[in-house]
Amino acid sequence: MKRIIRHMILLAFLVIAFVFTNPILAGEPPPPPPPGSEGDQPGGGGASIGGGLLVLLSLSAGYGLKKLYDARRKLDE
Repeated sequence: MKRIIRHMILLAFLVIAFVFTNPILAGEPPPPPPPGSEGDQPGGGGASIGGGLLVLLSLSAGYGLKKLYDARRKLDE
């Protein structure tokens, strides 16, 4: 019984500590946009997708080649 009470007190302490320290760790809001800029800019801004697209296509081609290799190997058996 003492063990359960000790665990409950520890759990309550951790929950209370998290609840009270969470607002302290919150960062400041972002600064307002500079004057003269558009208000509804896209989320990513001008980020390019070229590098990520190349990685995705390379991994897809590798996966397809592995599936083809496994299928041919299974036919040979």
